[in-house]
Amino acid sequence: MNKIDTIIFDWAGTTVDYGSFAPVQAFIEAFESFGVTPTAEEVRKPMGMLKHDHIRTMMQMPRISQMWQEVQGKAWTEADVDAVYHASETGIMKILKNFAEPKPYVLDTMKKIKAQGIKVGSTTGYTDDMMEIVVPAAKAAGYNPDCWFSPNAVGNMGRPYPYMIFKNMEVLKAKSVESVIKVGDTLSDIREGKNAGVTTVGIIEGSSVMGLSQSEYEALGEQEKKAADEKVREAYQEAGADYVIQDIRGVLELIK
Repeated sequence: MNKIDTIIFDWAGTTVDYGSFAPVQAFIEAFESFGVTPTAEEVRKPMGMLKHDHIRTMMQMPRISQMWQEVQGKAWTEADVDAVYHASETGIMKILKNFAEPKPYVLDTMKKIKAQGIKVGSTTGYTDDMMEIVVPAAKAAGYNPDCWFSPNAVGNMGRPYPYMIFKNMEVLKAKSVESVIKVGDTLSDIREGKNAGVTTVGIIEGSSVMGLSQSEYEALGEQEKKAADEKVREAYQEAGADYVIQDIRGVLELIK
């Protein structure tokens, strides 16, 4: 690996909000307000995408599409995507402040990264309005990257487009794509990194792909943990991840 000067992290599920539960809860409640109940698995499948695209992707799922038709008496339209999106945005704004706690090892790992003179950037599927709640709450808890960019900063061209990564690189003055690592907890994060041409890293514990809370994960037996870890690892590798790490401390091994 080339000398790394910039590491760009995702937020929910990667650095804060173990298991990425804030968006899941908001999406489920938004769909339920229209009489449709998605499963957590259906909600997590497009996780990391621009929130509007996320809802459209869910609407296209055969089971949800059929349920929408039955409950609403008509096929879904773009106006329905807008309506569910607004419901999810209203819902998530109410709960976000409770989901900004840094994940285990994040604060110590960030100190060690910055001590090596490496810049810490970030991208997110959240909007600027959402980040106005998350960023101060995370900062109060000790996590404060050098910069962050949401899809709003790049003409709403969020993941899997590479533009939020390029924005970070510009502001942090990264030397080249070869000196940048992108770390995330969704398949959209990996695709965003691949499209930007940077080194991509998927994180196992506390990820949206894993979909378990910290207590649920820790309650698993050793064999169950291994099986769950392996399933997540394979999903990242299929999406093209260059590396897969157990938790955020794995980044320190990569930059050695």
